[in-house]
Amino acid sequence: MRRSPFPDRSQIREHQQHALRSLFEALTPSNAFYAPLIREAGLEGGPPDLETFFARMPFTRKQALVDDQRRYPPYGTNLTYPLWRYTRFSQTSGTTGAPIRWLDTTESWNWMVDNWVQVMEASGVHRADHIFFAFSFGPFLGFWTAFEAGIRLGCMCLPGGGMSSVGRLHSILENQATVLCCTPTYAIRLGEVAEEEGIDLSASRVRSIIVAGEPGAGIPATRRRIEQYWKGASVYDHHGMTEIGPVTFECPVRRGTLHVMESAFVPEVIAPDSDQPIAPGGQGELVLTNLGRIGSPLIRYRTGDLVKTAEQSPCDCGRYDMALEGGILGRTDDMAIVRGVNLHPTAVEEILRRFDRIAEYQAEIYTERAMLEIRIRVEPTPDCHDREHLRHEIEAELRGAFNLRIPVHIEEPGTLPRYELKARRWIRLT
Repeated sequence: MRRSPFPDRSQIREHQQHALRSLFEALTPSNAFYAPLIREAGLEGGPPDLETFFARMPFTRKQALVDDQRRYPPYGTNLTYPLWRYTRFSQTSGTTGAPIRWLDTTESWNWMVDNWVQVMEASGVHRADHIFFAFSFGPFLGFWTAFEAGIRLGCMCLPGGGMSSVGRLHSILENQATVLCCTPTYAIRLGEVAEEEGIDLSASRVRSIIVAGEPGAGIPATRRRIEQYWKGASVYDHHGMTEIGPVTFECPVRRGTLHVMESAFVPEVIAPDSDQPIAPGGQGELVLTNLGRIGSPLIRYRTGDLVKTAEQSPCDCGRYDMALEGGILGRTDDMAIVRGVNLHPTAVEEILRRFDRIAEYQAEIYTERAMLEIRIRVEPTPDCHDREHLRHEIEAELRGAFNLRIPVHIEEPGTLPRYELKARRWIRLT
């Protein structure tokens, strides 16, 4: 992969300060969403330093974007240029609320593709690779930019849209794909389908699986499950958002750690309840400012992603970019406090993925006698012959991990839904 452009933290800060000034100069004359906020903060000429930027510039919340597009349909006012300058349309999945439409200029799009090139290089992808993209080509941004990054690297790029899981597996084998791009959930699902259909994945040439779209690859048990199905392949994590762009790549030395591309972003980690910065080594909400998406930027965007920053700097790989241990730990709006215990979806998944006899699961959050409760629905694999014993085992593991009794319900095979993109396993019934 390419070497870090920054030999120390001071040069990262210098680059970010210069990029922020350029960004603010571009937005102040014409971006109707941000120009009033910039003027109110007294930053028309751009922040003189990062401390002033953090102190004066307000956060951007997703609801503000939703409300803006509702008032000024269809695209809202966060557009720096006339509409004719925009060439790309994307839309969020809407899994955490109303979907947001997003437009990009050619320049902003190329900036995001370059970020994805860094993700691929960090995952060991090179021009001789054949990359299979196992997703439907809808308005979701992530894998469109990934597809074009593969082309930019000179790889053979194989689109998997409009195909069944069986069809995708055959295409992976027949076209000798060496890299697979999909969500963690779908990498597991393809492995399940291969077993059901008698497709031998040991014949696959896939050696790298780049996953995104949901937490998963940062969970050791989930990573192991994927690598068990795809024998000989290594899983590489990445995360981004339609409205913010591709953000991180997995450290090639410290597996399970994501690096924020600080050449492209100003990251912060704050306490969700107080908005105060979290010291290195602490856990909080990731806040991002993209520096190169000038046509439709986001400044101090509250992503809702929970992360834990590494205390060590530089990383073992030599980079000074912010390191997130365990990747994305969950969402601020997904955490449930059950009888005084904080439960994160990734912590529950880490327990459940240890059981090879679990094909799929779903966690249901509900209210009973004015108290929040949780139950787990588990679908066993077809070769699980003692379902009652499995239920007792899972309940014991959950009780040992969280000191909490969580009831487990065993479902019939094929009962729970399967997913190609973002999985929805954490269901709130109230």
